[in-house]
Amino acid sequence: AVFGDRAHGTVDAEAVAVAGAVEEVEHRDRFMHANQRLGIGTNLGLRQRQMHLAIGLVLEGAQAGLIWFTVLKKREHYRRVFDGFDAKKIARWTPAKIEKLLADPGIIRNRAKVEGTVASAKALLEIKKRHGSFDEFLWQFVGGRPRVNTFKALSEIPAETAESQAISKALKKAGFTFCGPTICYAFMQAAGLVND
Repeated sequence: AVFGDRAHGTVDAEAVAVAGAVEEVEHRDRFMHANQRLGIGTNLGLRQRQMHLAIGLVLEGAQAGLIWFTVLKKREHYRRVFDGFDAKKIARWTPAKIEKLLADPGIIRNRAKVEGTVASAKALLEIKKRHGSFDEFLWQFVGGRPRVNTFKALSEIPAETAESQAISKALKKAGFTFCGPTICYAFMQAAGLVND
């Protein structure tokens, strides 16, 4: 049970990370302009590509308060030490495993973020039980189809929307952490739920 599903598939997680490396930008800029850097506005076919949705959400949460490049540099190490983002394994992490991770300079050593990953893994497993997949759970917030916006200027792109607020509320209720509405909107952009 690796984080994420293939049913709807979306943007490749590697493409998200590479796009974030194009330039070291400010925190808010990364949130607001993810689609433009990924080229989603001109290539809706990206929705067809596989993305492990929860991996993207975990990495979005890890970068909260930081610039994306910080997480990008650590992405492969995260994959190794976070058990390949296997939700079942992460949900069983012991306090000793968490302490070991907090001593690892290859990750962002923030206790709340590491412990939040465990809480989020447990919540993900529960969501999958109730909804069949994390994918189905997420796509219900946009009616199963990407929201396509027609913004004319970058300044029109919101930091959050009613849908990202609803996803954030539902994820928090389920037990996820580091999933505020701004993080959720950036995640929606990267995952193809919204096309700005």
